[in-house]
Amino acid sequence: MALRPIDNALPIVPDGLRPKKQAKVSIQPQKKASEISVNDENKAPLPQPIDASVDYVASEDLKPFQDPESNIQSLVEGLDSKDWVKVCQSLNDARRFSLYHPGLLLPVLEKVMLVVVKSMKNPRSALCKTSIMAASDIFNAYGEKLLDSTDSSAFDQLLLQLLLKASQDKKFVCEEADKSLKAMVNSIAALPLLQKLRGFVNHGNLRVRAKAAVSISNSVYKMGSEEIKEFGSVTLLQMASDLLNDRLPEAREAARSIVLSVYEAFTENEKLDTVEDW
Repeated sequence: MALRPIDNALPIVPDGLRPKKQAKVSIQPQKKASEISVNDENKAPLPQPIDASVDYVASEDLKPFQDPESNIQSLVEGLDSKDWVKVCQSLNDARRFSLYHPGLLLPVLEKVMLVVVKSMKNPRSALCKTSIMAASDIFNAYGEKLLDSTDSSAFDQLLLQLLLKASQDKKFVCEEADKSLKAMVNSIAALPLLQKLRGFVNHGNLRVRAKAAVSISNSVYKMGSEEIKEFGSVTLLQMASDLLNDRLPEAREAARSIVLSVYEAFTENEKLDTVEDW
């Protein structure tokens, strides 16, 4: 039986007229040099880019100015700079003034403290740590004069930021803030400092409470029975009682230390009275 031709079949083309197939070539996209260097397992990875080099200068390595009077104006300008590296340099200059030329820095000390506070809030760790180091030198240089020569809010802001930074997870920032808090306790009289610290016993951040408790404990340790009476022994014991129930062991340990310091201050006073009676 003959097959019927199909109308929709493709036309037959002679072999000589058929187009030749082109060979397919796979073209891989060219990798950038940076991608090759990163993905090559036989090469060490490139170091991460660093914004700028900032040196952390210890207090004992800071030098006085040869002409401090002419440098004080440039200090103020540097602190106002929008370049964070320049601010770091100016904070180190402020440290030099506080250690060697404190009288020249005193008129602008409040401004310096506000810049220190602002720098502590900066996300750049280098600027933050430099500002904390500046706070330590300012405490050591001026002590409780800070409470007299500056607005109280400037000191309050500085204290809050130090407690917050001491509560951070970044170890090198946390350790530097702890050093600064110790410098504060050692350089400022216990009574006015306790008035500043007592409000942090009920702070919402439990780590801030713990760091404040440690500073309170270190301050009470320096006090004698007369100073404790002046501040209020009942007030101190009430603060310790609140901290004994805190969630962090650091706060609870500080509370026990407060109670022990109060006890030893009064028992030592009784011993002295007994010796005098003899």
